[in-house]
Amino acid sequence: MPPDTSAADLAAAERASGWRTIRRVGPYLWPQEPSWVRRRVGLSLALLLLAKLIAVATPLFYKTAVDALSGEASADAAWTLGAGAVGLTVAYGVARLMNVGFQQLRDAVFARVGQRALRTVARETFTHIHRLSMRYHITRKTGGLSRIIERGVKGVDFLLRFMLFSVGPLILELVLIAIVLFFLFDVWYLAVVAVTIALYVWFTFKVTEWRVKLRREMNDQDTDANQKAIDSLLNFETVKYFGAETREADRYDAAMAQYERAAIRTATSLAFLNFGQSVLITGGLVIVMVMAAVGVQNGALTVGDFVMVNAYMIQITMPLNFLGTVYREIRQSLVDMGQMFDLLDQPPEVADKPGAPELRVTKGEVRFDDVRFGYDPERPILRGVSLNVGAGENVALVGPSGSGKSTIGRLLFRFYDVQGGRLSIDGQDVRDVTQDSLHAAIGVVPQDTVLFNDTIRYNIAYGREGANQSEIEDAARAAQIHDFIEGLPRGYDTMVGERGLKLSGGEKQRVGIARTLLKDPPILLLDEATSALDTETEAEIQGALRLAAKGRSVITIAHRLSTISDADRIVVLEAGEVVEQGTHEALLARQGRYAQLWHRQQAEEDDAA
Repeated sequence: MPPDTSAADLAAAERASGWRTIRRVGPYLWPQEPSWVRRRVGLSLALLLLAKLIAVATPLFYKTAVDALSGEASADAAWTLGAGAVGLTVAYGVARLMNVGFQQLRDAVFARVGQRALRTVARETFTHIHRLSMRYHITRKTGGLSRIIERGVKGVDFLLRFMLFSVGPLILELVLIAIVLFFLFDVWYLAVVAVTIALYVWFTFKVTEWRVKLRREMNDQDTDANQKAIDSLLNFETVKYFGAETREADRYDAAMAQYERAAIRTATSLAFLNFGQSVLITGGLVIVMVMAAVGVQNGALTVGDFVMVNAYMIQITMPLNFLGTVYREIRQSLVDMGQMFDLLDQPPEVADKPGAPELRVTKGEVRFDDVRFGYDPERPILRGVSLNVGAGENVALVGPSGSGKSTIGRLLFRFYDVQGGRLSIDGQDVRDVTQDSLHAAIGVVPQDTVLFNDTIRYNIAYGREGANQSEIEDAARAAQIHDFIEGLPRGYDTMVGERGLKLSGGEKQRVGIARTLLKDPPILLLDEATSALDTETEAEIQGALRLAAKGRSVITIAHRLSTISDADRIVVLEAGEVVEQGTHEALLARQGRYAQLWHRQQAEEDDAA
């Protein structure tokens, strides 16, 4: 919003956003398919109407029973309604029971609808988030994102339930009671009740609007505190390395202090709202009861009428007491769901073209033709890179940090789209095929393997859905980790911990290699795949990777040049451009940039030894 935007414009934009959210939720309540959802909603509404009709009729039984006991009931009324005061009292009890029974049956019938809507929107949101680009995810805070999803999904069920079964029924009940008061008493009773309700609703909405702003501030502080907590826990090792436990606790406490202040203001404003509501509703109740008492004294009304008026006023008061809460929660749900739908409206930076075909890999040839790319338009990373990886060829990419090696891998997997030039596999531009088929054709072993907080079996099997134990073990053997796993007390059922922290760097890397080997893709991308391994294990893994690379096209991104000296071709990148390429021996003989990097690393290794 521009800084000069008025409060009225902000309120109008918020209302528009609320109506947009309600329109988005509607299809979950009344979908075309499956048809049982609409049947259940219809049945729920029928039960709701039945419950409200019984609720409005219940005080009539109460009135007639009181009149029968006081001797003021007419003979016709007593004969019509049953056997005197006892029968009327029983009828009153049955009516109350039926009212509660139909309400509970309504909730039971609707429960499946609400939960289905919640599950559907949760899946849509979760799926959409995974479709969003790498750029979006690296600029978002995970803790804040998860909070938005959590509150938005919960808001779906709340909004459906309360709008359908709180606001709608309240209006219906007020209309029915107004009709009863008008016909059984006179217009003045209706006028007092109408004015009382109007003042009550006006006061409730005004104060609640103010409280929504306080609640939003409290939620913002809650999100901020939650983000700081998650960020700190994800960086547990870093916190320990720098002895920053107290610093992190202070940082979290500062965020919680802001939340505390906002929560206190929210609580005190609630007390003000409740007291103001009580003043208004009690004033209306007293006025109506005084009018009824005068009517009884004058003989115009019976004692039963007096009791009935009281029952109706209490019946109005009970749902109105929750009006402020319901309105506030509906507004808050609209805000929470609005944030979630904003997330759903976030377009993926990388998307499949309409009707895009699947990638067909016949040879596995990868071509970069004058590829240009930059994460920031003002800071280009690749400046016209052209290279070809032939079928079954092992091509290594080397160069100093920032030269664009890892960027080439991200473009190949289509985390980003090229901004100039063309990237193709077997002649098919990767922008013209489906992302799912592209991802299925490429196996990646990243520099830093991140594991799910599950078993070793689950993490290896993640490489191919439906893989059996024998295939998992074969992949583990090829990655030189099977014997290690078998030596663990729980073997393949060993939990690896958050992000795999229970395993060493080398063990995590070998699990990552195993699941990529299990995937068995025609194209391999090894991004510093052995960087976390010791020299002996690295040699073993290199042997396994050579076997795995047979018959596949392999792109190896390497910092340690000794690991790629046997590559079919080595491409040297510098400042986003290809400056040299050839075999290891040819590049050394040329005495160019590769030779400089090689001799420098050899000298560093000799010094370290």
